[in-house]
Order: sequence, then structure tokens, then C-alpha cells
Amino acid sequence: MAALRDEVVRRAALAGEPRPEGVKGPPLRHLVGELSALAGPFWRRQDVEAIPRAGRRRTVMLLPGFATHPIRMRHMAEQLEAAGHRVKRWGLGFNFGPTEENFARLNQRLLDLYRRHREPVVLVGWSLGGIFARELAKAHPDAVAKVVTMGSPFSGNRRANNAWRLYHLVTGHPVERPPITQDISAKPPVPTVALWSPRDGIVSPRSSCGRRGERDRAVALRCTHLGFAYSNEAIAAVLRELELD
Repeated sequence: MAALRDEVVRRAALAGEPRPEGVKGPPLRHLVGELSALAGPFWRRQDVEAIPRAGRRRTVMLLPGFATHPIRMRHMAEQLEAAGHRVKRWGLGFNFGPTEENFARLNQRLLDLYRRHREPVVLVGWSLGGIFARELAKAHPDAVAKVVTMGSPFSGNRRANNAWRLYHLVTGHPVERPPITQDISAKPPVPTVALWSPRDGIVSPRSSCGRRGERDRAVALRCTHLGFAYSNEAIAAVLRELELD
């Protein structure tokens, strides 16, 4: 019990650290706007029949955002499958942050898909899932055809968002020192596209857009951060990227 108490105290202290001077997350009005997105998958769905058939069939792995389960990306998976793509889950359940163990499991999951389908996999990562995707591509570039991040904080100060305190509390390590890498901003050696939104209420748009050299292209959307997982606009953007090299 004493060890558990000490760990809780340590994590609470991490979560209570001050934000660096001059570093800001998205404004409060955008954060409040995220609340309306929580019901999104239930009241705003796209007709499957409206999804055009893909010109080329891809194997796609979807990687969920921090503290979310793959079920939050089920609607996107259904739409990509309706277009003819093979869509796979990441196989780790809830995304509670990176550890050496779950990153090793994810590496094996990627290689298994690559060998089974005999083609490089397109990685589509939402928020923290996009960080995982970028690191997977760095580790196994031959197994990855492309990386598409959606609102992923890979650029700039790691605390330029409204979720870093929760991240500290849940993972137990500082957001600047994840156990899987120390250079999150470095671009993977495969085509890398960043989808970002000026309406993002969780991650700073500058962090998810990135700078030249940190990604190949950046595409601006108008959805919320939570909306990246289900909005018609985000799904259409991902479908377009699956048609491109």
C-alpha cells in the first residue's frame, strides 16, 4: 500500500508541474467545443453507400488517441472498408501511453500484417496514436507505405496542449521523455502527412501541423480534435490520402 501511495503522489506531482512560460494550449472556447463532439458518432454518420470505391486497395492500421479504445475509430474503419480497404486494429486495446512492452507488441503487430498481406501498411494515427505511427515507421520503414497523423502533437513544445497533465497522471512519465523515443519531431523515412485543425481544442494546431522537414505535407481540416476520429471531413481526407503515394 505504501508503494502505491508513493506512486500516486509522484504522478500527482508530475501532473501539477507548471506549464513552461510562453507555452499555451488551444483556447478555452475550442476546448469547450470538444464537448459537442463527444456525441458525434451517434448523431452525425455518413451513408456508407456514399463512399466511393477505392482506386487502389490498401492495408490500413488505425491507431487510437490517448485514453481511447479502437471502438472510437470504428466508424472510420467502416467507411474505409466500404471503400474497399483492409482495415486492422492496432491490437493493444486502450491507448494509455507508450511503454517499451506495448511498443514491442505494436512492432510485431505491424510486421505480422506486412508479412500476411505482402504489402506495406498505411498507418493512420489519431492524436497520440499518430506518435506511435511515426515511430513505427522509423523502426520499420520497409513495412510502412505511408503515415497519416490526425491532430498528433509531434512538433514544438510537448506541453502545448490541454492534455499533458492527464498524460503525466496516467503514464507516470513526463511528456517530454517518453520511453520509446527522444526525437518525436524527426520525420519518418516514408511519406508522412499531417492532418490538423485550427479548431482543435486539445492539441495546439502548430504542434499537429508541424514544420517543413518534420512531415511531407500538412492538410488543414475544420473539425474538432475528437472529430478527427469520425467526422465526414476527416474520413474523406484519409480516403484521399489512401489514393496517393
